[in-house]
Amino acid sequence: MSNKIRKISIGSDYKNDAMHYAVGQEVYGGHIICDILNNDKAGEYSIFIKKGQEVLPWKKFNSQMAIAVEFDLHYSE
Repeated sequence: MSNKIRKISIGSDYKNDAMHYAVGQEVYGGHIICDILNNDKAGEYSIFIKKGQEVLPWKKFNSQMAIAVEFDLHYSE
């Protein structure tokens, strides 16, 4: 099993008012979310976007916010 984050949702009302960000989602004028990373030491989550070969930091959320994380699960047989 992998601990790679597939989707992050920010907000206390998951269904109605939260913002949802998923790897592979197109955002910000043709950029694609390429990575969602958790920095345990800093207590934050970072979202990185990519367009062509350029990867940019896009958003950062601290762990004091209401956050739901979905992991990218891969099972080996």
